[in-house]
Amino acid sequence: MAIADFQQKLQSGAGKISSNKYLKSVSDGLMSALPALIIGAFSTLLSGMAIEPYQDFITNTGLKPILDLPSQYTIDMIALYAVFFIAYRLATAFDKDGAPAGLIALMSFFVLTPTALLDESAVLPFQFLGAQGLFVAIIVGLISARLYVLIVDKGITIKMPDGVPPTVSKTFAGLVPGILIVVLFTIISAIFDATTYGSMHQVVYSFIQTPLQNLGGGFWSLIAMILVIHVLWLLGIHGMLVVLPIYLSIWMPLGVENLDALAAGEELPNIVNTGFAQLFILLGGSGATLGLAIIMTFMAKSKRYKTLGRLSLPGSIFGINEPLIFGLPIVLNPYLAIPFVLAPLVVSIIPYFLMASGLVTKLAGAHLPLGTPAFFNAIIQGGFSILVLQILMIILSGIIYYPFFRIIDKQAVKEEESAQESLE
Repeated sequence: MAIADFQQKLQSGAGKISSNKYLKSVSDGLMSALPALIIGAFSTLLSGMAIEPYQDFITNTGLKPILDLPSQYTIDMIALYAVFFIAYRLATAFDKDGAPAGLIALMSFFVLTPTALLDESAVLPFQFLGAQGLFVAIIVGLISARLYVLIVDKGITIKMPDGVPPTVSKTFAGLVPGILIVVLFTIISAIFDATTYGSMHQVVYSFIQTPLQNLGGGFWSLIAMILVIHVLWLLGIHGMLVVLPIYLSIWMPLGVENLDALAAGEELPNIVNTGFAQLFILLGGSGATLGLAIIMTFMAKSKRYKTLGRLSLPGSIFGINEPLIFGLPIVLNPYLAIPFVLAPLVVSIIPYFLMASGLVTKLAGAHLPLGTPAFFNAIIQGGFSILVLQILMIILSGIIYYPFFRIIDKQAVKEEESAQESLE
């Protein structure tokens, strides 16, 4: 009873975290901006492929600047898309029109972003529109949208008479909140401008974003993330959904920094990012279960598990492993609890140290959509060497699962034989 009570309390707490309006708005907002990241990632990868004849060709033909162009207006401006969608999602969560909230947040973000002089003209640098501005985008998106909801709830809006088209009414309804919120952020911008840092962006990047990314991109944070995800799963809680806001808000900017470095021809700075998670931690889904699906398909002796393996293997290649988690099951299964945690730890630690030592190239950092198949995502992130490493990690995960799976497979064979004998 005590264990059941503990599980229920843990599920309740995890459910509150994953359903929190603010955290959910951050994760949903960043996911909404994913198309821009994907387009920019492919642009960067096409422009930066380290194949000398290919680079000579695109440089000599003038294609390189053209291939770079989409990434400049997607990855290099990802904070703009993020601030709009985060505010949009939060306002929608409070049953308000998301479009005005998103627009007000975007204006507020621009107000906080410092300009520069170029040939006596004011310009808006890309510096804080990309990865460096992502944390300010999160902060502004949440604060401005919450203020928008508060002002609308208080009725401080311009109400148009009946008969006015809904589009016009919505436009004027957002006018007063927009003025008040933008004025507030203008004052905030002036306060930060009077400091030695010059802008809110610089303060947040120096004191919040950089330390969090250094902490979140380190080895021990990688271990902590893996443990939290998989221990929660074993208790029947979708661990990835619980950590998704942290995963996206910290690891996604690390990947964007790698893409920026790749586009600039510089050394890739980060090992850990969302691409690393997709290639190794989530290799076949939570638990790195692609190796398990393979040994079930080709090595299971019981009809039950061989059939389940054949059914689950195609989905596992695309990172969908719920048939294994709930069909074996893995949840609350003492036989598979150890490999379910151990496999993702091992197949993540080995690539981490290989990349840290320089023996294997770091990943490009592209944030690929969930469902991008194994092998293909490895080629996109680092080419042939990463593909070979991923295949080795699949084999290793299968080896880790095998002795534990053999125990339940033998039990299943005995049950099937007993059932067959009883029929005869």
